[in-house]
Amino acid sequence: MTTAPSFDALDQNGIRHRLADYRGRWLALYFYPRDDTPHCTQQACSVRDHREALAEHGIAVLGVSAQDGTAHRAFAAKHRLNFPLLVDAGQTLGRAYGALGDGVGGWLRSRLGAYRRITVLISPDGRIAKVIDTPDVQDHAGEILRSVAAGQAATLPGEALSS
Repeated sequence: MTTAPSFDALDQNGIRHRLADYRGRWLALYFYPRDDTPHCTQQACSVRDHREALAEHGIAVLGVSAQDGTAHRAFAAKHRLNFPLLVDAGQTLGRAYGALGDGVGGWLRSRLGAYRRITVLISPDGRIAKVIDTPDVQDHAGEILRSVAAGQAATLPGEALSS
């Protein structure tokens, strides 16, 4: 498994989040294209509706897009989101975790400020355990739960989950 790139970012409420803050538990870092678009809303609401189940399994969730805190606050308020949305206006996290992609598509996404929809599962020891390249927006929380459960049952320290 690859060590997850460290980060230090503010959420929609100005609260600082660092990768080190999540050491000892699973972290689902999910990148999404834009606040308040149909698929992004379905994905966020799936996490919102199952946040307690995620927490019971020791999984924290952070959403990330390239929009500012104002857009994130409006999105979170409108849909009663109960988890942090990290502000990545400079696209630092998006680049570090591959959410922009490569080539012309990556260049275009960086210009538009719209990430690929991916979820990076980070193990309690700070390593990338799995990347979900095409998340199921309607059942995203279930997908995260199943992936972490499979990882806890099937991986040994230093062994990656399949992507």
